[in-house]
Amino acid sequence: MEKNKTRFVFVHGVCHGAWSWYKVKPILEEAGHSVTAIDLAASGISTSKVEEIQSLKDYSKPLLEVLSSFGPDEKVILVAHSMGGIPAALAADIFPSKIAAIVFLTATMPDTKNPPAYVFEKFVPPEEMMDTVFHSYETHDDGPLNTVLLGPKFMAKNLYQLSPIQDLELAKMLVRENPALATNNIGGTKPFSEERYGSVTRIYIICGEDNFVRQEYQRLIINNFRPKQVMEIKDADHMPMFSKPQELCACLLEIADKY
Repeated sequence: MEKNKTRFVFVHGVCHGAWSWYKVKPILEEAGHSVTAIDLAASGISTSKVEEIQSLKDYSKPLLEVLSSFGPDEKVILVAHSMGGIPAALAADIFPSKIAAIVFLTATMPDTKNPPAYVFEKFVPPEEMMDTVFHSYETHDDGPLNTVLLGPKFMAKNLYQLSPIQDLELAKMLVRENPALATNNIGGTKPFSEERYGSVTRIYIICGEDNFVRQEYQRLIINNFRPKQVMEIKDADHMPMFSKPQELCACLLEIADKY
């Protein structure tokens, strides 16, 4: 890869897809970087169904396949939004040598002592989920798994309140039922390892006007497992790629220069 060119790999949040990054991708590419935005299983244009997902590895499979396709000397910056922090941490646990840094964007950032969903369950109090729909489906071994489909009213109030109305409409059309990663039964009960995931550089970007994972909860997540660097986009809602794409890209370009 050319000098000074960074390969970014983007991991979307729950119910969303690679489409979440449509504003950010061209800005970073215009700056000379390479961008891969993936659809996790049963997300975006993935042809898999949510009922086929039996584990966190199943859900994360498209991300793991992309990372395994890169050469041994290629390093990427993973950018994980919201619940995408859990698949990103799994990827770092499996491919630590391929990841230059993980950027946790108002995200669940697992530690190395507790199960993957612990920080969300511990630090983010239960929100009134309004018109969000929950289901469950049977699995091969550990009983039923839970699913979530974000409701349009919930998204408007808690996720997209500062984003353009067009982007909220896009989300209403494109969100899909996903595994409910906030519960341990898909994330699993085994912590990610200190020597693998724990060795990867982590950066956290706080979104100051997030109505879902509020700023004080983001700071609790940060204090639980200190990253190397903390940045902040003050006027961003939970969807900074829509509400503050230029500011988000400025942060990512700074990270690309540094790591």
